Amino acid sequence: MFVTIPSRSKNSIRWATPLLLVSLWAAFLWVIARPDAAHRTLLMEWGVLTGAWDASGGWRSAFDRDHGLRLLSALFLHADWAHLLGNLVFLLIFGLPAERAMGSWRFLLLFLLGGAVANFAAMFTISAPDRVIIGASGAVSAVIGAYLALFPRAKLGVVLPLGLFLEFVRAPASLLIGIWVVLQIVFTYIGPAYGAVAWSAHLAGFAFGAASALAMRGSIARRMRHKHGY
Repeated sequence: MFVTIPSRSKNSIRWATPLLLVSLWAAFLWVIARPDAAHRTLLMEWGVLTGAWDASGGWRSAFDRDHGLRLLSALFLHADWAHLLGNLVFLLIFGLPAERAMGSWRFLLLFLLGGAVANFAAMFTISAPDRVIIGASGAVSAVIGAYLALFPRAKLGVVLPLGLFLEFVRAPASLLIGIWVVLQIVFTYIGPAYGAVAWSAHLAGFAFGAASALAMRGSIARRMRHKHGY
C-alpha cells in the first residue's frame, strides 16, 4: 500500500479532492439504497454503454442517447465497495499533491475531462454492445498520470509484508507507477478473465493526465512562484 505524498506549502486550501471524495461516496450510498431493479436501471441509464460507436454514423453517433452526459455521470457510479474504495484510496494519495501543485480548479477539470476521455476510449475500444462502463478509475488514472508528470522524482512509502512483519520502505514513484502501467497493458490483452474491467480506460486516462500536466507545467511553475513570492 502507498502511504506517503510529497510535502508542499501548508497555506493553500485544497477543496477539489475532498469534494470529489465526498461526492463519490455520497453517490455510491444513494445508488445502493435503491432496490435491485431500480439500481440496475440507473446504471444502464447513467453509465456509458459500449457499442455506441457506429462507423456509418460518424463521431456524432457516439453521442446519441445522451452519451456525452454519460461520459461524466458514469464517473460517480461504482459496482461495489471494493471498486469504490480502491478509487478513493488512490485519489486521496495522488490527488492531494497534484491538486496542491495545479490548483483546485485545474485539478477538478483534469479529473472530469480525464474521466470523460477514459470512458470514451473504453466505449470506442470495447466492441461488445450495451455493456455498461462505470466508475472513476479512468479519472483517477488521469490523476496518477498528472502526479507522475509533476513529481517524476518523488518517492512513495510502501508497506511490504516480510514474513511475520510489515516493513516500511520508500520507493521511486516512477517505478511503482511504471509497474502499475505495465499491469494495465498486460491486463488489457490477457483475455476474458479480466473482461469486467475496462483496462483501456485506465491507460487512456493515464495518458491524458500525464500529457495535460506536462502541457500545464509552465503555468503551474508560474503559479507556484507567485504563490510563494519568488
